Amino acid sequence: MALNLMQRCQLFRQFGIQRYRPVGPVRAARLLGVNGDGHTCATCLHTSAGGCIRSRGCKKVHLDCGRRTLSTIVREPLFVACSAVGLHRDSGPRLRLTQLHRPTAAEEEAFKNRLRGCSSSRQVFTLLRTAEIMSDTMAAEALHRVADLEHESGSLKDPTVLENDTIRALCFQLEEDSVRLTDAGVVSALLACTRLLLDPWSTLMVRLVSESQERLDRGQMSVGQLCTLGRAMLAVGGPGCVMLEQAMEQIKKQPPSSQWSLEDLTAAYRFLQDVVGQDGKHRDLLNAMHSHAVTVASRMDPPAVSGLLGALVTLNQTQAMPLVISLCKQAVRHVPHFTDEELAVVLRALMHFGHSDHYFVEAMERYVPTMTFTSHPETVTKVIQFFGRRNILSPTVFDAVAESFVYRADDYSTSQVARQIAAFGKLGYLPPNAGEVFRKVETILRARFSHFQPRTLLNLLHACTLVERFPVNFVSKVFSSYFLQQLQEQGTGMDRIVLAQLTQLYMTLKLECPSYQGFKLPPKYRIKSFLLTGQTLETPVDGHLYYSVKNGLVDLLGDRKYFGSKVLTPYCYTLDVEIKVDEDGYVLPASHVDDVYKRIALCIDGQKRFTTNMRQLLGKEAIKQRHLTLLGYEVVQIPFYEFETLRNKTCVVEYLHQRIFPHTFRLSW
Repeated sequence: MALNLMQRCQLFRQFGIQRYRPVGPVRAARLLGVNGDGHTCATCLHTSAGGCIRSRGCKKVHLDCGRRTLSTIVREPLFVACSAVGLHRDSGPRLRLTQLHRPTAAEEEAFKNRLRGCSSSRQVFTLLRTAEIMSDTMAAEALHRVADLEHESGSLKDPTVLENDTIRALCFQLEEDSVRLTDAGVVSALLACTRLLLDPWSTLMVRLVSESQERLDRGQMSVGQLCTLGRAMLAVGGPGCVMLEQAMEQIKKQPPSSQWSLEDLTAAYRFLQDVVGQDGKHRDLLNAMHSHAVTVASRMDPPAVSGLLGALVTLNQTQAMPLVISLCKQAVRHVPHFTDEELAVVLRALMHFGHSDHYFVEAMERYVPTMTFTSHPETVTKVIQFFGRRNILSPTVFDAVAESFVYRADDYSTSQVARQIAAFGKLGYLPPNAGEVFRKVETILRARFSHFQPRTLLNLLHACTLVERFPVNFVSKVFSSYFLQQLQEQGTGMDRIVLAQLTQLYMTLKLECPSYQGFKLPPKYRIKSFLLTGQTLETPVDGHLYYSVKNGLVDLLGDRKYFGSKVLTPYCYTLDVEIKVDEDGYVLPASHVDDVYKRIALCIDGQKRFTTNMRQLLGKEAIKQRHLTLLGYEVVQIPFYEFETLRNKTCVVEYLHQRIFPHTFRLSW
């Protein structure tokens, strides 16, 4: 037996799978077999006939092979009869993989649906024990479901799940029947084993890899099967694995066309998502896949739509916007049918590519009120983030999220709380239950202040000020030297966006909360212009609209010298246009600094300063106009939707006169 395994080690080298020396304690748990006297042997190696090498009890056979530090379970059978498996008489579950009379497609689909309904590994095992006969692909699906439930951050939440009699029996059957498994069954079982972190040198893994190599050499695998095998070999041997490269070459020989099924296409995207990353490899294959995917997008189900959008994000396929648009259209049909995880992936992709569809928004408006109290907190957060990122103000969605926030906020992470409130602040929207919402925010801040990451906390407090909710009780801690030092140490340090938020937060307290007596923001953390911070706190003026207004002002005032453009104030804000007036109401030249009685700030508000679907200023523009008023400016708003209706120069001049000097008779120049 030792010679047999050593030959398998040589086989691994042939495949290009590297060996690793142990870097920590490795538990070599083996598939428990039962010897002839009913004794369960956990460490000995059994022959294919079921014999046990014994010397004064059980004796472990050591191989001169490094093992990877993975949770392992090597299954060594003792009793084999046809294709039935038993741990010995009635000592364990009996499972049968059938090759002659496979279950029908409907039976397999029903089994998969029951698997998806399992919320714990124990339920999966119960389902397996009720299925006396199953196909190899059904068995592999069961292992995948256990991996879905147990895999977390590169390890298993409960490694003892691999010691369950049912999963041992199932893996034992796969090992013994490896030669008779279908191509789909072999590669799917191999991928499931890698997801369960089985030892790549275990007998089961060696047999599945060996069998996969033989099938690969025949060159008859489908694209989907090649992709599944590629993902498995990437996990086992890394990006330099020979079998991985061989699978990729065979995929390239079958370019995307009508011969590719939807399953093949989604499998290929999932595979390339793992293999390519963002290094630009296999560009031609990806472009061909994008073109084919556009033609079949209308037939994709929710998992396919979500999977492809997620892959496009990972691969950063910014040139694939036609495909993104097609998938978004198809997503409209599936909004009520997405799982929480799938919907979160879809929303993340649409935010990444900066796309939103009117019909998708309407579908979300119908769906969101039904899910805010029951869906996963991250999904609810992604929903409100999507609307905030795309500047879409939907009272239906925001009110539903606000209502659920009051009842569910204690279950949200600090990041989820901050991101939800940030969306309200960005759009400058207060829900009907704003009082309850912000009382809940204050309660969370009191209870979990130290749990917030510094930037997350700053984002939350800044968002509150955008909707005129002033966190006076907590700002003093933010301006403390300890917190400012934490901000500097986190991430990339004190960038201009952080400094701008701190500066505006400080200005808000000085202007709108004069009773505040806490710490002040040290001068070294204050900036001089909000417009130079990546357009975070101020939106640059729309060029076309600005020049139209400027020409109208020249006609109104008689000369260009009577107003200033893009004027930076001492208070960090930039004025689109400033007009100075003396005490008698005469307009002064822009260069005049004496005898200025009143300053008029014209806010030339283009479309980007409003929410996309409603005529409401964004939070950052509303706070700017509020602060300018408190600083003594007379703020005059020139919104695009009014100015664009003016038909000629005369209408423009009359409009500007009524907006800027409503109580003054205009002389003709």
